[in-house]
Amino acid sequence: MSKLSYGLVIMIFFVAKSMADDGMAEMLQMLHDTCVGQTGVAEDLIVEARTGNFADDPKLKCYMLCLLEQISGFDDGNIDVETIVAVLPEHIVGDAEPVVRSCGTVKGSDDCDTAFQTNKCWYNGVPDRYMLA
Repeated sequence: MSKLSYGLVIMIFFVAKSMADDGMAEMLQMLHDTCVGQTGVAEDLIVEARTGNFADDPKLKCYMLCLLEQISGFDDGNIDVETIVAVLPEHIVGDAEPVVRSCGTVKGSDDCDTAFQTNKCWYNGVPDRYMLA
């Protein structure tokens, strides 16, 4: 499956938790497993980040970058805002699109930190819609 196909089927940041069906949950799990395998991040750090507790951990930061890269949402040190907006589920575009556009790319010390800082911005903008695979 292509990276864009993943992006069209799932949205890692703003999926309404109650709306996730079995197919989406399976895709999220595949994406999650891929990026956990690549980064070695501790599962508890991911769980905590889902509720806004973002640990300053290099593996968590690179996990977030991996997720973005898997859906082609990160390119040349920047968040691809148009790609992120394009994969937003229709029922949350009204809430999430302005936040994604407002946050843009929140630059960090490296690409992993940039993904991390941008995720924090998204969470702060719409915490009830934030989801981390």
